Amino acid sequence: MKALPKSQILRFTEKAIHLARRAVSRYSSKFSKHRYTLPQHVVLLCLKVRKNTTYRGLLDELIEMPRIRRVLGLTELPTASTLCKAFNRLDMAVWRIILTLSVTLLPTSGVVGVDASGFDRSHASKHYTKRAELTIQQLKVTLLVDAKVNAILDLHVTTTRKHDSQIAPSLIKRNPECIDILLGDKGYDDQKIRRLARQHEVRPLIKHREFTSLHKAWNARLDADLYGQRSQSETVNSTLKRKYGAFVRSRRWWKQFRELALRCLVHNINRSL
Repeated sequence: MKALPKSQILRFTEKAIHLARRAVSRYSSKFSKHRYTLPQHVVLLCLKVRKNTTYRGLLDELIEMPRIRRVLGLTELPTASTLCKAFNRLDMAVWRIILTLSVTLLPTSGVVGVDASGFDRSHASKHYTKRAELTIQQLKVTLLVDAKVNAILDLHVTTTRKHDSQIAPSLIKRNPECIDILLGDKGYDDQKIRRLARQHEVRPLIKHREFTSLHKAWNARLDADLYGQRSQSETVNSTLKRKYGAFVRSRRWWKQFRELALRCLVHNINRSL
């Protein structure tokens, strides 16, 4: 009998479990119950985000997914509370490591754009917020995106109104080996950023704010085709919001940060399929 072709979600699961096994140990502690492994938890959390569902919704669907359960080595499914606790235990550092590993699944180019976007910290309709005169606080999420394959190399999340020029340096310092050319709009127009980029052998292609005719001349000399690839960062921000929502479900800030890192990881694995 001819074998069934692999579905997108099955290939996603295979890649996710491969990354998880490289990033985390089998169990969180020698005192754990050894009922489910950390890689299994990581992949189940990834599937929850990919399907944009709840813990209970995911587990209900997995009942009808024997091939997915077989790849994960699950003879029985965990409870929703078990998955919730696993999400609480897995630090942001773990998600950053897996995110970095996920970039290796794609043929990146070194041409990298940096761009920020806002995500609501609670979900409410625009009609309701306007009628009730509510202001919903946002998270500022800055993404470092490879312009060729739209892979997310890194992210920075803050609850404050930190200026773009204050955020970019930490992203450059964490990822110099992934960046050959850095594309940024006028929000990143800062000589400190340009100097830092050159120190790490990164070519900064950042537009100047036009205060003088000299600034206009510098902007006119920018490689328009190369700089035009910066729009891919905006495309990725838009994709994350369209697929997974323009808001975060978690209530606490540290969970919100992890939730956004998890979305970036899922995005990269999807891009590699």
